[in-house]
Amino acid sequence: MSRMASCIFCKIIKGEIPSMKVFESEKTFAFLDINPLSAGHALVIPKHHGAKLTDIPDDSLTELLPVAKKIALATGAEQFNILQNNGRMAHQLVDHVHIHMIPKPNETEGLGIQWPQQNPGKEKLQKLLEEIKAKM
Repeated sequence: MSRMASCIFCKIIKGEIPSMKVFESEKTFAFLDINPLSAGHALVIPKHHGAKLTDIPDDSLTELLPVAKKIALATGAEQFNILQNNGRMAHQLVDHVHIHMIPKPNETEGLGIQWPQQNPGKEKLQKLLEEIKAKM
């Protein structure tokens, strides 16, 4: 069975698995998360199957943030997180690109984040900048 045929999100897009669909277009599908972190937690996915953001053609990504924004507005969320994970170490559990729109109504609901900052120094940052720009 191909990865696409066994992908739970591809099955949701095809209607083989029921979902609480919030939005659908030619390229994008959005639905409520069945294990939400807060009321209104939704997933916005491209219909093009790919595990990581780098696997998806640019033209299949164009609606993801605008749809997440529309859902945030529709939920009335004044504070929210937009989250997109790539790979297991980055906490991705389903191998189909998806964006979480997670309302943050208070301190206990929604996404909790730790932000372990580093201090690499200006020289290391400058070297990294040059490496990245050379590959773009």
